[in-house]
Amino acid sequence: MTTPPRPAAPAGRISLMAAGDLRAALEAHHRGDTAAALYGLMSIDPESWQAIQARLAALGGTLAELLDTQNGDAP
Repeated sequence: MTTPPRPAAPAGRISLMAAGDLRAALEAHHRGDTAAALYGLMSIDPESWQAIQARLAALGGTLAELLDTQNGDAP
């Protein structure tokens, strides 16, 4: 089953769809549903992904650290 491509966000912005995909991925990760988490992350358009990474870096972190924090694994 293929889905139509999603429109990209303007440079430096996270699209509303990407924000929803990220939230769904974080919720799936929290539930332990790795496949759904991966699907959510892979659904994020490249421009939004870059903006997400930039925002996490500005906060001094990465997605991996965010996921660890969500699971209570942070130092």
